[in-house]
Amino acid sequence: MKFLRILLLFVCFSAFSQQGGMWIPSLLEGMNEKEMKSLGMKMTAKDIYDVNNSSMKDAVPHFNNGCTSEVISPKGLILTNHHCGYGQIQSHSTVENDYLEKGFWAMSLSEELANPGMVVTFIVKIEDVTSKVLENTQTISNEADKQKKIQENISALTNSLPKESWQENRIRTFYDGNQYIWFVVETFKDIRLVGAPPSSIGKFGSDTDNWVWPRHTGDFALFRIYADKNNRPAAYSSENVPYTPKHYFPVSTSGVQENDFTMVFGYPGRTQEYLPAVAVEQIVNDLNPAKIEIRDVALKIQDGFMRKDKAIKIQYAAKFASVANYWKKWIGENKGLIKSNAIQIKKDFEKDFMNKVAKAGKQNEYGNLLSEFETNYKAIAPYALSRDYFMEVVMRNTELLSFGYRLYQLEQLYNLRGEQAFNDRKTNLLMGFEELYKDFNATVDEKVMEQLIEMYATKSPKELLPQELLNQDLKAKTAEIFKTSKLSSYNGLKEMLSGDAKTAVATMNQDSGYLFVKMLADAYNKNVAPKFDEINLKNTALQRTYMKGILELSPKEARIFPDANSTLRVTYGKVKGYAPADAVYYSPVTYLEGVMEKYIPGDYEFDVSPKLIELYNAKDYGPYGENGKMPVNFIGTNHTTGGNSGSPAIDAHGNLIGLNFDRVWEGTMSDIYYDPEICRNIMVDVRYILFVIDKYANANHLIDEMTLVTPKKNKKKSKK
Repeated sequence: MKFLRILLLFVCFSAFSQQGGMWIPSLLEGMNEKEMKSLGMKMTAKDIYDVNNSSMKDAVPHFNNGCTSEVISPKGLILTNHHCGYGQIQSHSTVENDYLEKGFWAMSLSEELANPGMVVTFIVKIEDVTSKVLENTQTISNEADKQKKIQENISALTNSLPKESWQENRIRTFYDGNQYIWFVVETFKDIRLVGAPPSSIGKFGSDTDNWVWPRHTGDFALFRIYADKNNRPAAYSSENVPYTPKHYFPVSTSGVQENDFTMVFGYPGRTQEYLPAVAVEQIVNDLNPAKIEIRDVALKIQDGFMRKDKAIKIQYAAKFASVANYWKKWIGENKGLIKSNAIQIKKDFEKDFMNKVAKAGKQNEYGNLLSEFETNYKAIAPYALSRDYFMEVVMRNTELLSFGYRLYQLEQLYNLRGEQAFNDRKTNLLMGFEELYKDFNATVDEKVMEQLIEMYATKSPKELLPQELLNQDLKAKTAEIFKTSKLSSYNGLKEMLSGDAKTAVATMNQDSGYLFVKMLADAYNKNVAPKFDEINLKNTALQRTYMKGILELSPKEARIFPDANSTLRVTYGKVKGYAPADAVYYSPVTYLEGVMEKYIPGDYEFDVSPKLIELYNAKDYGPYGENGKMPVNFIGTNHTTGGNSGSPAIDAHGNLIGLNFDRVWEGTMSDIYYDPEICRNIMVDVRYILFVIDKYANANHLIDEMTLVTPKKNKKKSKK
């Protein structure tokens, strides 16, 4: 039994194993295509990825470098998550005209709202270039020198490989540096907001339901891609026209039932499936708990202000959601890793791996890997913890300190490259700061800093902190900074940066807030970063060798997929319920009844709009309901992570059936260890999306753009 559990991670052949993995779409022919068809897929690998003909890859752009989206009409209409477009919806909102609260629907092209800086990126071509990237690196023994040569090769190839003038070459690493793949991409820069439901639909359940099943959230938003008259990428212009895609998804109204085939196509951000047990142990016992505690404190303070003041609620809406997202994710990740006994399973796998090493006579190459991992992770522990405290307190969750850190980097640039580099960066910073300060509230941030800086001084390894920090009344220091520092307002920051570079740097170094940040950053850069980077570089080399060994010593039929790295991937599985605890079974589909069961009038997480209540009471679901009920969400065994937000859920025939937006809480551990028994992704049923657009928003013109289909289905009785 233990051996079978080991195999689940990398090399297992059960039906469950065919529902994990993040696969490169250009490499699906063969084993993956066979597996997908065994699960019920009716398409071919070329329907999914074809470099010479239109295929599904042409309908799945990377959304704003962080999420995924899909094209659902011949006029460039794209669908993604409400939370992926949340920042843009917020930016168009005011207290008087709050699109977060009321929703937004453009009833014509002229009403669609521009979003400066937003982009979507399509993959044009994928090709292996490993041999070219690794050319002349095999004899380099020093890891830093090897990485430098690899980067030089990547830079040269990026500039020399063929592409059109409006396209871009990108090269990404796979299997921890054992493979390199070249992507040709097209990035569109005129993306306009078309429609978004109110937060009472798009964010229903908010932070309480985040990462939780059963779920009842209409997490979707609609945007449109605009192009120039030649259908090519162009900056925003009133002359631009809706983009004509190479492919767009038909939308199925047939619905889903348990054991249906599902495929999720998108850009998963980052996974670490092949970490050694000692690394996972450090994450579970030390790093995650520290980050969880920091964010827990910050979120409670922000939430208290947001509940009392609507203007602050709007200011902090997107920031709060972003911070809360990974706070809750880390909690669930730890819970799942402990529940599934992932650390022991990895230890058992490592034991099996070493037996294979011995059997193959590869001790010289791989025999010391695990002992070196043990040594390195023990050595890096205090530096990794210090690094996380610095990142969470200084760079992420205390805004004034994060503003100051950007100025600290500006001073470093001045010292390194002189005045011209300083002025160029300053101009860009001032533009970015204007937007950041729009959503900054000094009263809220002061209370956050007061708590977090105390945690930083008492819980981060003291031997790596500046002594000045340990010898201060930090509550009084925080009050002084927010009273006197120019960092507490945008006008103050602009004043601090006025004049030439020398003058600006001198002014910065007289500011109480800046000097406090500089003290923290100097200590971090002296005491923490160099040692962390040194040991981490050793671990990078070890991880590459470990991955090489896994690939080399596993059987040919082993299902070893590369970790996610924000490149286009396919994951496939089935609609499936699950049992999270003893005597508990969760069905795979939720309905609008569940929304009404959770309804709390006036509550910012569980309020329901009168219009939705009216439609529910009348059972006015149009053609989108099923047996008198309105499906809302469903779950499947697709292996997803951050970045898959907004990914299309596709049926066996290549039609859109849902929109990926979350995972179940225990299943968030799938970034480190995928367990098919409890890992589930959560999707909005596309019928709920159509219902909201049609019956709730009366935006029938958007439905008319789409191609609705009703493929025949084998109505077998679902199994549990």
